[in-house]
Amino acid sequence: MGKYISIVNQKGGVGKTTTSMNLAASLAALEKKVLLVDADPQANASSGMGVEPEKIDVSLYNCIIDHVDVREAIYTTEIEGLDIIPSHIDLVGAEIEMLNIKDRERVISKLLAPLKDEYDYILIDCSPSLGLITVNALTCSDSVIIPVQCEYFALEGISKLLNTIKIIKSKLNPKLEIEGFLLTMYDSRLRLANQIYDEVKRHFQELVFDTVIQRNVKLSEAPSHGLPVLLYDAEAIGTKNHLQLANEIIAKNSKVE
Repeated sequence: MGKYISIVNQKGGVGKTTTSMNLAASLAALEKKVLLVDADPQANASSGMGVEPEKIDVSLYNCIIDHVDVREAIYTTEIEGLDIIPSHIDLVGAEIEMLNIKDRERVISKLLAPLKDEYDYILIDCSPSLGLITVNALTCSDSVIIPVQCEYFALEGISKLLNTIKIIKSKLNPKLEIEGFLLTMYDSRLRLANQIYDEVKRHFQELVFDTVIQRNVKLSEAPSHGLPVLLYDAEAIGTKNHLQLANEIIAKNSKVE
């Protein structure tokens, strides 16, 4: 049975897409079968994995609005064991088009349900908003990873996100848990980064991943080549960080089983 994990934070620029792509690639490199669902209209995870949105025939949008079979939207990537359902800019309008759909918060749940037994992990890259598509992602997820940028306004908005998660847990998805808070863009030389780390650790304790994603040039460069950092530079610190994160998630979930 696959585990659905949404990568979510309504604050932009915290490393959601970077985390989604590179965690998916790392889990696949550790011999897990992984599906990455790009639920962000910007489609950065799609292009970052080498799937150019203008060249695809079927995206998540077509599955939601045109009821196209979800299997037609699955594309393979350069990493064995890692597939992707790409996004498209049309997804921006999907939230309005979904307003008349019955049980609209569960559209993505129903869409992905047939794939649950085919993958070990289904990761959903959410957009930086708490709109209907993100609500759909949270409604179908078993857990969420919340990337937190090691910068001044890091904790701003997290209470709003936690409140949204609480509402969804009480009204739509009682099984929803927090997989962990992930500190991103960490630079140990900066006093502020260490203060943020200590503050997040104090607030959320064991919910914070041991793994920290460090600032890394290769990690920033890789998407422009349509590659996760693992394929762009296997020795990069960003590669090592995400493999460590993947190992941490696998270890945590094997204990639960």
